[in-house]
Amino acid sequence: MAGEYANSSEYIQHHLTNLTYGRFANGEWGFAHGPEDLAEMGFWAIHVDTMFWSVFLGCVFLFIFTTTARKATAGVPGTLQNICEMAVEFVDDNITQVFGSRPNAIIGPLSLTILVWVFLMNLMDLVPVDIIPHAAALMGIPYMKVVATTDPNATMGMSISIFFLVLYYNIKMKGPVNFGAGFFTHPIPSIWAAPFNFMLEIVDLIAKPLSHGLRLFGNLYAGEMIFILIALLYSSGFVLGLLGGIMQWAWAIFHILIIGLQAFVFMILTIVYLTQAHEVDEH
Repeated sequence: MAGEYANSSEYIQHHLTNLTYGRFANGEWGFAHGPEDLAEMGFWAIHVDTMFWSVFLGCVFLFIFTTTARKATAGVPGTLQNICEMAVEFVDDNITQVFGSRPNAIIGPLSLTILVWVFLMNLMDLVPVDIIPHAAALMGIPYMKVVATTDPNATMGMSISIFFLVLYYNIKMKGPVNFGAGFFTHPIPSIWAAPFNFMLEIVDLIAKPLSHGLRLFGNLYAGEMIFILIALLYSSGFVLGLLGGIMQWAWAIFHILIIGLQAFVFMILTIVYLTQAHEVDEH
C-alpha cells in the first residue's frame, strides 16, 4: 500500500524491484533486501520472481491445453475447448499466411506456446499492483514482481532463444557458406560494396533480437508503471482515491488490448523471422 512507504519514490522503486538472489561481496549467497545488496550482486544475480511466475504460467498453459486435449469431444465443445481451438486456428491461419506450406514441425507448437504463454504473463499486469507484493511482504519476502514480461531478462531471453533458432535454420537451409557469403553480397551484389553490405547485414541481424525483446518489455513496463502511478492516488484522500479507482478501471480496459496485441506481435515476428530463414532465394 502506498501509505506504508516514506514517499512516492520509495513506493515506485519497491514495486519495480525484482526479488533477486545472488552472491554478496563477502562470498555469501542470499536474497537482496535493498539497493546496496543489488549493487553487490552484479550481473549474475537471478530474478527469482521472474523465474517463478514465468515457469508457473508456462505450467498453467500446459495444464489447460493438455487437459482440454484429453477431454476434447467431436460433439458440442465446452467453453475451454472452444477457446483452445480458436487459439490453435488463429495461430495456424497466421502461419499459413506468412510461412506458407513449408515443412516444419516446430513452428506451429512454438508459435502457439509464444502466443498463449506471453499472453498469460502479460495478463498478470491486470492484478492490482499492491495485492501480491503486500501478501509477499507478510511472508517476509521483500520484493515480488508478478509480470515477468516487465523484466528485460525474460523478454530478451525469449528473443535470443528465437534468434539462435533463426540462425540454425539460416545455416541449415542456405548452407554455412551461402549464409556467410550473404553478409557480403546483399543487398548490393558487388565486390566493392562488400564492407558496406557487411555493416548493414550485421546491424540488421543484431537489431532483430533487440527489437523483438525490448518491444515487449517496453510496452508492458510502461503499462505497469501507469498502474503504479494510479495506485499512488489511493493514499491522497477520498476524491483522488475515487479518481484513481476510475482511472485504474479505464486503463485496465484499454490495457487488455495491449496485452493481447503484444503477445500477437511477439508471435508474428517469430513467424516472420523463421520465414526469412527459410527463404533460400533471398541471397
